[in-house]
Amino acid sequence: MALIVQKFGGTSVGNPERIKNVAKRVAGYRAKGDKVVVVVSAMSGVTDNLIKMAKEIMPLPNEREMDVLLATGEQTTIALTAIALHALGVPAVSLTGAQAGIVTDGVHTKAKIQNITPRKIHELLDAGQVVIVAGFQGQTIEGQVTTLGRGGSDLTAIALAAALKADLCQIYTDVDGVYTADPRIVPTARKLDEISYDEMLELASLGAKVMQSRSVEFAKKFGVIFEVRSSLNDNPGTIVKEETKSMEGIVLRGVSLDKNQAKITLVAVPDKPGVAARIFKAIGDANVNVDMIVQNISHGSGTPATDISFTVDKPDLLKAQKVIEALRQEVGFGKVISSENIGKLSIVGVGMKSHTGVAGKMFENLAREGVNIDMISTSEIKISVVVDLAKGEQAMKAVHAAFLG
Repeated sequence: MALIVQKFGGTSVGNPERIKNVAKRVAGYRAKGDKVVVVVSAMSGVTDNLIKMAKEIMPLPNEREMDVLLATGEQTTIALTAIALHALGVPAVSLTGAQAGIVTDGVHTKAKIQNITPRKIHELLDAGQVVIVAGFQGQTIEGQVTTLGRGGSDLTAIALAAALKADLCQIYTDVDGVYTADPRIVPTARKLDEISYDEMLELASLGAKVMQSRSVEFAKKFGVIFEVRSSLNDNPGTIVKEETKSMEGIVLRGVSLDKNQAKITLVAVPDKPGVAARIFKAIGDANVNVDMIVQNISHGSGTPATDISFTVDKPDLLKAQKVIEALRQEVGFGKVISSENIGKLSIVGVGMKSHTGVAGKMFENLAREGVNIDMISTSEIKISVVVDLAKGEQAMKAVHAAFLG
């Protein structure tokens, strides 16, 4: 008998028929004597529709109210999943994030889990129930509803697996596992049997849609080995675990393309100490994450000035623009140029630590495709470049073919 945490994403619970299929899968594990905790996302498209409705009323809605609104998506799914299990004669009970004991900080729309007290879950499991928990949400100590950010149901599942000391954590999605690239864009992409936390973390943070990056970081911190697999078949998935020596023999694990990035350029920023700190502190205080940053050399006569470019997630662009506009007079920079027509192309692999010439090969293949590089960022196991969004998929296919066949 094992204690299993299973997470089902939005496409896996996208309609009543798929919810019934999830219930059958869960019932199969329970019939073997396993204790099962199920974490579910909102049904596919529901969260986006809720956001759309809110923005039709107000372009930049209050974040507290957005959390209250968006939390309803998962609450619908947990009830429907419990009902589907009841229909199969399986005792099940649904819990919101708050009822499951998930306590977060007070940063609305991007809350971090501070603590989980799974006493209620243990009580229900011991009573023979399947426990279905709403992903993506929690509650502050003061009782405020919070959400964990896009893809937060992954984090809920990993965190619960750690808190419950689960024997197994399975992340069910609409693909068979982690691939060398998005198979919908690159048909030759191959499924990986295993991948390290660091590689998975880079791919997740760089636009691969299989997992939320914060959940992988949490799994690494607490040593939660998990499997990414399909809810639509019984094929084995991809195991995500600590790096092993044999993994370094493979130069690259995968190629990703993040289409959810926007670039902001501040022109003629005074080039003096403290200016960049002032700009990025204000952006950080607004809870906007900055990814890549490029600063040009000083130019012009008189007071030295420079251009600073940086990238943010597209949903944060409007918020970042408001912060920047409020700083314009104080800092004294020139015009602001924003673009959503960019893509961040990245290659990832722990083998890059011990293999040379990887960057040159990547840039050579992009040049051959006529793809211009706008910004570059590197780490020990990844190289990321910003390219024109219109050429993003072409660039992804070319780089994948060069490294992964």
